[in-house]
Amino acid sequence: MSDIVTLAHGAGGTQTSELINNIVKKYFDNPDLTADDAAVLAAPKGKIAVSTDGFIVSPAFFPGGNIGKLSVCGTVNDLSCMGARPRYLTCAMVIEEGFSMADLDEIARQMGETAKKAGVHIVAGDTKVAGKGQVDGVFITTTGVGELLPGACPAGNRARPGDAIIVTGDVGRHGCTILLARNDFGMDAKVTSDCAPLWNAVESMFGVTKDIHVIRDATRGGVGTVLYEIAGQSNVGIRLIREDIPVSDGVKGVCGMLGLEPLYLACEGRLVVFAPREHAEDLVEVLRQIPDCSEAKIIGEVTEENPGRVVVRTPVGGEALLPQPSGELLPRIC
Repeated sequence: MSDIVTLAHGAGGTQTSELINNIVKKYFDNPDLTADDAAVLAAPKGKIAVSTDGFIVSPAFFPGGNIGKLSVCGTVNDLSCMGARPRYLTCAMVIEEGFSMADLDEIARQMGETAKKAGVHIVAGDTKVAGKGQVDGVFITTTGVGELLPGACPAGNRARPGDAIIVTGDVGRHGCTILLARNDFGMDAKVTSDCAPLWNAVESMFGVTKDIHVIRDATRGGVGTVLYEIAGQSNVGIRLIREDIPVSDGVKGVCGMLGLEPLYLACEGRLVVFAPREHAEDLVEVLRQIPDCSEAKIIGEVTEENPGRVVVRTPVGGEALLPQPSGELLPRIC
């Protein structure tokens, strides 16, 4: 097989079959994967959740993952945030002519490994090859179907005064990793993306209680943007405790040098959870048993005051309004 992707690999002939058999099928193979025009699947019981997401991250490879791993995690986590067990994924790739076949192989390998870790089957897909310069490397779109857990109904308009706010780990690592990988600032810091599938975390939390009001993954715009979205949807105020927000030393250093707010840097393996205060400690305890959530913490609470706003309590006891997000802090991070 060629060392690079050519237009012939997208033409539907022999080269297309080689690409599918030598890369796609090798890593995605499972009992539900089809070579036909559509997958025929067992229908989940009860309600389903469906989500689709496109991935154009630059660079496509970064410490902690690549666009393939990211494309599985992103859609798996969107389903999980609705309380839905991920069951099936479809995958569409648009690949630039001349893209390295070895890099494509590694992207597919990480997609397959991540899907297995998440317990989801990649069942169907599509491959297109675009001319040189029409696509930047490779773009991936994944669509997922999940089976809703009985009694689970998290939603953005369900936050209530008195709810505790939990994050499942340190914030801002993915956005910081992509920023450093671009090498625009000539900085060197040991920061690795938090990219991870999070269904196990969600399932463990619902094992504690079904009374979880909101679950969101803090991707573009980070935790800060998620909090403003929830405050607006639920018409409540949010108070954070600055010293309780987990931020790694590497991210702190980069943000300090560049004047960035870590709350607005993207995560790809972190959930923001709103739940009644009486359940919060038990939820944190069970989350900390999961490797990707070992630094879970309560970082604040929902209030009746300042509806639609996010306030941060400083270490000296003062309070300041978290500036609302505006514009695109870092484009093409997912």
